[in-house]
Amino acid sequence: MQEATKKPHIDEDMITLRLRVHRSNAPRIKEYVETVEAGDGRTYTIAEVFPEYVGKEQQIAIRAYRHRENLTQRQLAELTGIPQRHISEMENGKRVIGKELAKRLGKALKADYKVFL
Repeated sequence: MQEATKKPHIDEDMITLRLRVHRSNAPRIKEYVETVEAGDGRTYTIAEVFPEYVGKEQQIAIRAYRHRENLTQRQLAELTGIPQRHISEMENGKRVIGKELAKRLGKALKADYKVFL
């Protein structure tokens, strides 16, 4: 006869997050999470956690919003009329994003165009 088992206690205030991050960033994110869980009350800026991305906010924004919408560069190119090569160059910081392109990206990615400027 099988023995009854207890259900694990579930803390109603806790949630599980699943993140996809670059392998090199994993230790810093773990350290940040441990600090937050310890309750030291300190907050961190993005620049403190990921200093290599300072000054690259626009490129990161395009890629992040594109991934959020589950779009490839080619699909985004079709939606915006911007050549895929240009989108790649914008994501890699090799092409300036003007106001007109930012507006087209904002509309396609359901975001405020100002995040791309």
